[in-house]
Amino acid sequence: MREPIHLLGGVQSYGALIAIRAGEIAVTSANAEQMLGVAGLAGAPATRLLDVEQLTALEGLADADTGQTAMMPVTTTAEAGARRFDVTVHRSDGMLVLEFEPAGAAHDFPAIYTPIRQALIRLQMAATVVEACRAAVREVRAITGYDRVVAYRFESRDGAGEVIAEDVADDGEPWLGLWFPASDIPPQARRLYERNWIRVIADVDDATARLSGPLDLSMSVLRTVSPFHLEYLRNIGVRSSMSVSLLSGGRLWGLLACHGRTPTTLTPQVRAACEFFGVALSLHLAALREREQAAARDRSRTLIARLLETASVGPDGAWPLDPDGMVRVIACDAVLIRAEDRVTVHGADPGPELVDALLAAVPHGGSMWHSDRLGEDVPALAALSPAVCGALVLPSGPDGDLIVWLRGERTVPRRWATDPAEPVVQGPHGRRLTPRGSTAVFLASVRGRSLPWSSNDLAMAVELGRAVVGIAVTHARRVSVLNGELSRSNVDLDAFAHAAAHDLKEPLRGIANTATFIVEDTADELDEVTARRLASIQRLAERMDELLNTLLYYSRLGRTDLHRRPLDLSEAVTRALEVAGPRLREAGVSIGMPDPGTTVTADPVLFDQVLVNLLVNAAKYARPDGPRLVSVTGGPELVVRDNGIGMPPHLREQAFQLFRRLHPATAGYDGSGAGLAIVRRIVERHGGQVWAEESPGGGTTIRATFPEPGRDLQ
Repeated sequence: MREPIHLLGGVQSYGALIAIRAGEIAVTSANAEQMLGVAGLAGAPATRLLDVEQLTALEGLADADTGQTAMMPVTTTAEAGARRFDVTVHRSDGMLVLEFEPAGAAHDFPAIYTPIRQALIRLQMAATVVEACRAAVREVRAITGYDRVVAYRFESRDGAGEVIAEDVADDGEPWLGLWFPASDIPPQARRLYERNWIRVIADVDDATARLSGPLDLSMSVLRTVSPFHLEYLRNIGVRSSMSVSLLSGGRLWGLLACHGRTPTTLTPQVRAACEFFGVALSLHLAALREREQAAARDRSRTLIARLLETASVGPDGAWPLDPDGMVRVIACDAVLIRAEDRVTVHGADPGPELVDALLAAVPHGGSMWHSDRLGEDVPALAALSPAVCGALVLPSGPDGDLIVWLRGERTVPRRWATDPAEPVVQGPHGRRLTPRGSTAVFLASVRGRSLPWSSNDLAMAVELGRAVVGIAVTHARRVSVLNGELSRSNVDLDAFAHAAAHDLKEPLRGIANTATFIVEDTADELDEVTARRLASIQRLAERMDELLNTLLYYSRLGRTDLHRRPLDLSEAVTRALEVAGPRLREAGVSIGMPDPGTTVTADPVLFDQVLVNLLVNAAKYARPDGPRLVSVTGGPELVVRDNGIGMPPHLREQAFQLFRRLHPATAGYDGSGAGLAIVRRIVERHGGQVWAEESPGGGTTIRATFPEPGRDLQ
């Protein structure tokens, strides 16, 4: 409904209204002349009704910082019969609006003050929101005499509402726990409740007193009521009502709704007391919610502090915080973390397809975003329900890094005061609200929604995000320092290895030559033991020379400039076979060539060394029987697969260490143990990775990546 309920053009007939502009009466209600005892009010000076002193006081009240409305007792002029009225005053459309009601008894205020004071004292004793609302409905019913008073809380600013506390006459059917559709209080009504704390309907069958001209009645205490709302009240057997706004941060949080079975006219003093009580209750509820939220934030901050105490970031950019701890900071079903293009899920994993769909669709443009109804807010994600119905998305770094807390569907059975699938149907005045009450209770479950993200959840997400960014900045600085130290150490180590290997070759060459000269000069004089020992010296010197040559080559790899270009993999394998081919033929190993046209971007000289080492290894560790095969394929990565003797899983990483041999020389496998170390050194110089795994059916598969030049990490 889009009815302009602030422009209904009338007031309830138990009071009268006049609006004054520039000292003259510009607008009157139809009953004003009769109730106030003065004829011809339209266009007359306001002093015909009230003296200058009272008008000045009323203008001062309207402009004073006493809220949006104020009330004072007045006595009309002698011409008007010197009658006593209680006048509520406010400004609207540039006019001074006066609403007259017959004056109450002189003892009204003391009679009201005592119970209100006692009610406020009892209210302060409530320790929770629900307890405070229970106390409030009891006190308001005792003060006003209504048959039913309920505390009504909205689940969101534009959402449905639930009765969380009630005080009702003994023969009244309880509404506690009932939910009412959002359409019962449309947006324009909610906006008025935020502007005007209280609204009273003395009699749903009241004959409205029409106004003589247009006037915004948003702040009027006598404002008439929409006929559709009156129909609604009649449908539930209500003759009189009062609503008191409960605000939180200026927004409508809930209502105190009062219903009477008979007409009930409240005096301005009672209304003012109820309005004051509503303000006090709103403040107390806000304090209770803040206390609960503060306690929750303290618990979450303690968990965050513990996470930070154990936070660590490895050199590979691993996530620094314990994901299980993040689940405890913000209650959820799963935490999804995207860091450095890697996505991990902790908790109830919805599966890679749903995760990809989620990351592609949720907004993450640099600010936090959340929803507890993903299918409604992002229709493309409706298929995620019920596994994922809520998401809290927090950017946690550059390049699209994210933390996403996920919640599944929360199926909550609710008792509705009308069919939630059709809250508005055809009525006497067209499509309007229909009966609520004893026989109109429907059981229905909320589907497609998760537990809402609380203000505490959002605050803790922001704090956690700051902590993660702080860790990342600290880690980046530490990595920068370590990289500088590592670069210097690598330069020093390469220089040391080169110098050591080069300087050791000269005395080693002297040892080998001396042993050779001894054998040549005394060949006929040496006994068998001495000859064998001299032969060992020569063999060990040759082995040492081989190791030094390997060390020299390995050290040069750290200083060699890369000259990358696209390489035809078939041509590269053909070149490598010029060196490794004899070993493969000797071992009886057949080779499978890559598909034509396959390319790899790499330094041609170093890439040839990779292929030679891997092919020689395939020959060296060929299986003892059966067909012996090795194949080379390419694409996103280089793959060299053989069906040889294989590697034990726990030793595969050790095989890439310099001079680390998995088999002793006595087992018949020659070599220095540097081949795979050289392969790794070359691949990492290209910014890639290399690893070993088992071939299907047995053997070893070596995989090596050669990233495009744009991702060069050298």
